[in-house]
Amino acid sequence: MTSSDRVSARFVELLDTRPEVLREAAEDFGHLVSAPPLGVVRPRSAAEVRDTLAYAGPRGVPVAARAGGHSMYGQGQARDGIVLDMRDLNAVGPVTGDRVEVQAGALWRDVLAATLPYGLAPPVLTDYLGAGVGGVLSVGGLGGASHRHGLVADSVLELEVVTGAGEHLVCSPEHHGALFHAVLAGLGQVAVIIRATLRLSPAPVLVRRYCLFYPDLDAYLSDQRLLATDRRFGYLEGQARPTEDSAGDWTYMVEAVTAHRGPTPPDDRSLLGGLSFAASEITDLGYAEFADRVATDEEILRGTGEWLHPHPWLNLLLPDDTAASVVTGILTDPGFRDLRVNGLVLLYPLLTRTLRAPLFRRPRGEVVHLLALLRTAAPGAAGPMVAANRTAYEYARAEGAVAYPANALPMSAGDWREHYGSRWSTLTEVKTVHDPHGVLGRGHGLGGAS
Repeated sequence: MTSSDRVSARFVELLDTRPEVLREAAEDFGHLVSAPPLGVVRPRSAAEVRDTLAYAGPRGVPVAARAGGHSMYGQGQARDGIVLDMRDLNAVGPVTGDRVEVQAGALWRDVLAATLPYGLAPPVLTDYLGAGVGGVLSVGGLGGASHRHGLVADSVLELEVVTGAGEHLVCSPEHHGALFHAVLAGLGQVAVIIRATLRLSPAPVLVRRYCLFYPDLDAYLSDQRLLATDRRFGYLEGQARPTEDSAGDWTYMVEAVTAHRGPTPPDDRSLLGGLSFAASEITDLGYAEFADRVATDEEILRGTGEWLHPHPWLNLLLPDDTAASVVTGILTDPGFRDLRVNGLVLLYPLLTRTLRAPLFRRPRGEVVHLLALLRTAAPGAAGPMVAANRTAYEYARAEGAVAYPANALPMSAGDWREHYGSRWSTLTEVKTVHDPHGVLGRGHGLGGAS
């Protein structure tokens, strides 16, 4: 038996083609795209990932890796290809000093549960901890501590991967550096993450949360800009909230959190000094409860069935100098009227100097703003919302914005070339080396990157 025959035989053993498994692999959190694969492999080792890619690559069979299945628009699917279901590669630990090793199929909730007994946590966590480690690292990962510590991916010290060419490698900034930097925030284009070594930071036991309310967008953005740059809070996010009157207006809320250490509480007067909010709410809660606060919302939405409805979400990064006009333009657009009754709008600042992953695109300027338009649609009713996303993206892009690539947003290869700009050639060069058959990451639609 030749080595090719052995690879083929091993692949056949791994492949699961049961109809119920294929149906699950053709769905994601967005519930907008359904692309059935030929089969699913649920690897229990890096060798099984390697065998799958060694089979698929020379045959040009698309491969996509997924764990939590929280893509919005089929990015983790593989039409007529192979889905690598990474959920069994979910080990977390050991925690050694200020670092932890985690496999790609682990959920961030599991990572936090493993590190908190040591008084440690990842420097940045996304709001939702039910997502898989590999998926978040592949898009970058933003959260309330990003104004201080950058992306979730910026805390990665080392990666174990299997490339699209079937090579099993360990990479870091010092070893296979080009591959390392193309994997983080690289949309799964060059390799499948097996394991990541993460840097950890001290975690508080308690936190104090400040919700500060503003009737005026300019005042809100001014204070958010100040809070991002003076770094007085360890966590900083915010929301736009619809008013209850018929005028269609919006109000704004800063959500800022600081560690509550020891018997002496935080100095509220000092922390809130120089801000122009109209009202405030202050609460104390445990750090673990705060970090996984979205779990309660998930439980409610699963109970109502809305968790399984379509989610035509749109995430944009806006330059500071056009943020106010773009936010106003989108929130008053009739295509986003439903946000007032069935959606959530996040709006908070980031500092571009903290966002270090080379392939993570950011707008011009020192301060930028994440605008996340998080909508839920009735089954079969999401088409106009996806079209509105595209219109909003083109409008915002003309004002200097870029997409944060976790969206229900149709994008062409030309859109991606514009998105990456000067980094497009970097991505294509690394992909040519490490995914020469172009089998990885086709769900994103980069086209010419393969």
